[in-house]
Amino acid sequence: MIKELTLDDLSPDLLQHFNRYQEVKRCWRFEDGEWVLKDISYTHQWDENTKKNIATEGFTDYINSGGFVWGVFNDNNQLIAFAALMSDFFGSENQYIQLSLLHVSCGYRNQGIGRQLFKLCAEKAKSIGAKKLYISTNPSEESQIFYKNVGCVDAEEINQKLAENEPLDRQLEFVL
Repeated sequence: MIKELTLDDLSPDLLQHFNRYQEVKRCWRFEDGEWVLKDISYTHQWDENTKKNIATEGFTDYINSGGFVWGVFNDNNQLIAFAALMSDFFGSENQYIQLSLLHVSCGYRNQGIGRQLFKLCAEKAKSIGAKKLYISTNPSEESQIFYKNVGCVDAEEINQKLAENEPLDRQLEFVL
């Protein structure tokens, strides 16, 4: 079940069963004016504090600033995926809105859940007047395959603040 979250839905244990585990083997890096796939290995895993901060402060900030947060729940009412869409427009023609978060718990990936959340975010962004989604995303091979498969391309305009905050991220866009 997908649900748009409200402040009443938020609690420190909302992401208690969420597993951010990702074993990365290769990443894209921008070198000499082009993207190159490199052998770079690391593991992503959120600890309990990180999950509590996202579930309370992070989601609260998105909602209070006029943004949107959706959660996907399994049959046991455990949050297994989520996405967050900012509300601030930016770009030379205010054409962009940022898709800030999109995560699917490890055991639920490759089932179309991320694609559903992405589509929901795109529809919402379009309905409030955005022309493009902007995504500053992890450069891992898996993340890049996902975003390419849903139709994202390298951003025509780079949000310098986002690029400076995450210098290894790839800046993408999706035309709505």
